[in-house]
Amino acid sequence: MTEREVKKVGVRELSPIDVYMLLPKTNCKECGEENCMAFATKVVNREVVVMQCPPLLKKEYEKNYKQLSEMLKPAIREATIGAGDGAVTIGGKLVMYRHEFTYFNPTAIAIDVTDEMPDEELLGRVKKTQEFTYEYIGTALKLNMIAVRSTSNDPEKFKSTVKKVAENTNLPLILCSFNPTVVESGLMAVSKRRPLIYAATKDNWKDMAELALMYDCPLAVFAPNDLTLLRSLVKTLTEYGVEDLVLDPGTFPSEGLEDTINNFTMIRRAGCNKGDELLGYPLIGTPIVAWTEPAGAPEVSAWKEAYVASMLITRYADILIIHSTDGWVLLPTTILRQNIYTDPRKPVAVEPGIRIFGKPDENSPVMFTTNFALTYYTVASDIESAGIDSYLLVVDSEGIAVDSAVAGRKLTAETVAEAIKESKVEEKVKHRKLIIPGKAARLSGEIEELSGWEVLVGPGDSSGIPKFLQEKWGIQ
Repeated sequence: MTEREVKKVGVRELSPIDVYMLLPKTNCKECGEENCMAFATKVVNREVVVMQCPPLLKKEYEKNYKQLSEMLKPAIREATIGAGDGAVTIGGKLVMYRHEFTYFNPTAIAIDVTDEMPDEELLGRVKKTQEFTYEYIGTALKLNMIAVRSTSNDPEKFKSTVKKVAENTNLPLILCSFNPTVVESGLMAVSKRRPLIYAATKDNWKDMAELALMYDCPLAVFAPNDLTLLRSLVKTLTEYGVEDLVLDPGTFPSEGLEDTINNFTMIRRAGCNKGDELLGYPLIGTPIVAWTEPAGAPEVSAWKEAYVASMLITRYADILIIHSTDGWVLLPTTILRQNIYTDPRKPVAVEPGIRIFGKPDENSPVMFTTNFALTYYTVASDIESAGIDSYLLVVDSEGIAVDSAVAGRKLTAETVAEAIKESKVEEKVKHRKLIIPGKAARLSGEIEELSGWEVLVGPGDSSGIPKFLQEKWGIQ
């Protein structure tokens, strides 16, 4: 395969055989797979990286390695903001639409502070950002960055603020000013933290490029509602030597919202579908601009910011800068992000096995549910909130909910009986009674026959578990 042919292979056309033909084909198993074709399949699915093939890294395969790297590079380049364990990677998208392939590197959300905020407010916002967390289907949702904005245009004041923020958080930083002198003062305070510089424009690009190169930092490029100018600036900056770029085509929350969505979409389409490398960079959106428009109350600005943020997450934004720290703004935004950045090819599932709630004894109830994550965490939450000491058997249904798993034969009497046996729950209780979900009632007779356990058909919804156990188990 020639280099020209490699460049023609798109993500949707890429097949395991394309990768296999460039591998050493030794079937040495050093990568951990049974053979090279199995490894190639996982490479195409982005489950492993080509560097995990030790023979490929040898001198004799150098050309093949370069061709594979070119073939597999994402349409949207990656950029890393921050340093060390706290660094955040953005971009790296392979396709435009989520149903085509998984989205990698979830949208990073930054909360802003300014260099004119009182210390108490500034540190309070930093603390809220650092400590924000919400448990959602087994995943801890968090915020990712702090955007330090210079509203004073005073280099010393900005430097002092950046230093103060850096001393109180390990989150990556975005330094926001169009004044290169101000930005440099901030960079001097965090020279090793690799912040994102925001932003280069048609007026300051050369000075900002010099700072990006001097401090080895990624650089945002700002050209509001002018994609031709944006592309021209990217071309100029890359020729100047700046490689890590983030594109900002402008965010307009009211009358310009249509242009905002169109611009983000056109840039991503150019990068993913048209192979335009000058527009194949991560995108940054600034829903915070909603606060610059007249509003009758802060809640109106926060609401406008929230819906703009949601729209931009669905329209390819890789970073968002947000002002509001209200839970009703951040929670739906982070949940939407989580839902979009799950793998559409794989059900969201938890590990099967036995779960223990409270301090159950040999007389405690035994229940079961499927390993679909939403089902499991809903059931677990209802059990925990009721303070019920019990055992919960999580049965492998390939990540499918109870009713669908029963209908699709992913949850059967055989799988339940096998789960009982493997969990060894019979060693934990002296009774042989199993409470099953109401939606699995049709399996009750078969389960009894195969497992030897008496089956009690529980409620159709887990919220009814406490009442059911009061009536049927005598738990108060």
